[in-house]
Amino acid sequence: MSTAHLKHAQRRLRHIASEWPVDPLRPNLQLKNFLTALAEHPALSERAVAATEALHKNHLSTRIPIPETVLQPASMPMHYVRLKEGYEKTLKGIGRPWWKIFFGVW
Repeated sequence: MSTAHLKHAQRRLRHIASEWPVDPLRPNLQLKNFLTALAEHPALSERAVAATEALHKNHLSTRIPIPETVLQPASMPMHYVRLKEGYEKTLKGIGRPWWKIFFGVW
């Protein structure tokens, strides 16, 4: 890759990294920091930048919808709903009581 192409790819990746959302559950481990460091790598390719941009803009989920059988597996149909609720409650600082954990109550 020529120097001009590398500089353009680095600039694009730094821009994507600056827009990447912060992970509130792992403040010490941010994808934004990794992408910023990756922008300085001498072997950075346009394909890597394009893949990162596709992840950031969520292109795959708009092109290929997730089937309902994946979102609600037969063995545990409420799994992803509970996972989302748990994530949202964790962000608010609300934990499950010990007895709900012990008895498996949601």
